[in-house]
Amino acid sequence: MKTLILISLFVPFFAKAQFKIVNTATINLLELRAGTWPITLQRITKESDTCYVLLFRDQQYTNVVDMTTLRFPDLEQMKFFQKGLSALKNGSTGDVAKFKEYTIKRVDVKKEGIWYILTCGEGALTNFQQPEADKMIAAIINL
Repeated sequence: MKTLILISLFVPFFAKAQFKIVNTATINLLELRAGTWPITLQRITKESDTCYVLLFRDQQYTNVVDMTTLRFPDLEQMKFFQKGLSALKNGSTGDVAKFKEYTIKRVDVKKEGIWYILTCGEGALTNFQQPEADKMIAAIINL
């Protein structure tokens, strides 16, 4: 009987130690595309830590929906992405901005304008046009 009373006193402490409530907020900063090939720029805040992600569907696979996340640990890394896009905007076809986790390549297509191909370190890729790149540049500058 004493054992049951003793156990009932300690169970709430053990149960509380196993469950931790974490305040997390995900905010869509910019939704470039929706539908079949979505691209979304998000800010994720967890307690006092903030990171930024570019969420997109991997375009290597047309018959499978494989969503990929390019994570930027802080605002400074996100600004490097913006600077890469800005530099390529003023460049020419074939120019590449290479970073540790990803590369951005500019491709000029006749009658379609300027395209960018974003390739992540694990091989996932997506593409977007100059107007979408301009929206990303503007959104990141305003952060």
